[in-house]
Amino acid sequence: MPESSARPAKRSARPSVSHRSRTAGCPATGACIEIEVTHPFHPWRGQRFVLATRKRNWGEDRVMYFDAQGRLRSLPAAWTDIDPPDVCTQAAAGRAAFRSDDLLRLAALIDEIRTQHLRRPRRVK
Repeated sequence: MPESSARPAKRSARPSVSHRSRTAGCPATGACIEIEVTHPFHPWRGQRFVLATRKRNWGEDRVMYFDAQGRLRSLPAAWTDIDPPDVCTQAAAGRAAFRSDDLLRLAALIDEIRTQHLRRPRRVK
């Protein structure tokens, strides 16, 4: 059987990526959803990006965006300004490190652990 001189078309190892989001971004009206990195220790703090999508990945709420090189990136949503500020945090104005609800849950957890510890039989050495 004679060999064909025509070669099959090369396939890219990586499919072409569309940088246009299907769930967010800039619709025909031009209204984009922008996010700002707000985490105090992140090197991109203060930088703004156009939101591509938001979803749950690796067990946490994450925002997806394209960086300046066009690569899809993600950050925990809590590290951005995507959600409105917590009312307790706003009211505390930086004076409270913890929310009262969280402290009450912590106190209940400590009481539960203490009760379980006291119920355990003691080992004799």
